[in-house]
Amino acid sequence: MRALRILLIFVVILGGLFVIADRVAVNFAEDEAADRLKTTENLSATPDVSIKGFPFLTQVAGGSLDDIEVGIKDYEAAAGNGGRKIRIDDLRADMKGVEFSGDYSSATASTATGTATIAYDELLKTAKSEPTQVAPGVTANVIGLSDGGNGKIKVTVEATVLGTKLPEPVSVLSSVKVDDGTVRVHADGLPKFGGVDIAENRVRAITDFQQKIDGLPGGIELDTVRAAPDGVEITVKGSDVRLAG
Repeated sequence: MRALRILLIFVVILGGLFVIADRVAVNFAEDEAADRLKTTENLSATPDVSIKGFPFLTQVAGGSLDDIEVGIKDYEAAAGNGGRKIRIDDLRADMKGVEFSGDYSSATASTATGTATIAYDELLKTAKSEPTQVAPGVTANVIGLSDGGNGKIKVTVEATVLGTKLPEPVSVLSSVKVDDGTVRVHADGLPKFGGVDIAENRVRAITDFQQKIDGLPGGIELDTVRAAPDGVEITVKGSDVRLAG
């Protein structure tokens, strides 16, 4: 019995040491992965990297990690041609089946899904914010975007008729969707500018707009988009997503 107790104590101690070693190793790996991702994506701040699953060391021995979560607070994505950028907030991605090279210089996830937010003030940069002529003597421009409820964007437009600015801006609820990596905002109805009859295509030149978004981390792509209180919430997805290298 005494020998058995000693053996059990020995096993418990070894198990405890293994857990400690495993946690130390995973913390080191998370820091290294975060630094590599910062360099690869040219980020201004170090992202959060969390390696899930236990034990970590046995996953490493197999050359693949089950699940890695990545969080990037502020990410500047390419916004189409011209070198423009658009800020994406709180990008969080869940990477599954991450395989890495023998020297750990590169890592690729078989699949990835995630969420992020594009603030309304950031999306507003895409809209016609400068006064634009929509009819003889009538100019209009978008001055604000906000949550319209039920997944709609409230687009607020200011208009000037014959040199006089209308006393109150007009608003229209708009639908938002993703099409081929582009966020598209389309007015459900048309606002009226001081009773002036204006062709629909001229009004939509102001109320409707789109924003191309590409160059997301690791090659992930836009999937869906929905209006929310603080901006448009997007989901992303991808396969063979590169984390580093």
